[in-house]
Amino acid sequence: MERKLPEYLKLDSSGEEDRITVTLLKGVKVDGEARKSLTLREPSVGDNIAARDMANKDNAMSEVVLIANLAEVPAEAIQAAKMRDYSRLQEALDFLNG
Repeated sequence: MERKLPEYLKLDSSGEEDRITVTLLKGVKVDGEARKSLTLREPSVGDNIAARDMANKDNAMSEVVLIANLAEVPAEAIQAAKMRDYSRLQEALDFLNG
């Protein structure tokens, strides 16, 4: 049975890798531009390893770096996100991780 996603998560399975667009409540700033949504691509094993290495094995920072890399935004943008928005990003990552 396929998992039902909440309305703020939109799955796109049309390409070689799945993507989820996350609608944010407060949004984040990326290069001075307000963003009300971010799209995460499906992570690879290498993405997980690279994020862990970049975060010096810190689990919380590793997740921030991974989400930022998948969304192609700076880690600082994810760190500045409000917790309700971050929870939505975590939910999208959890879905993409299977």
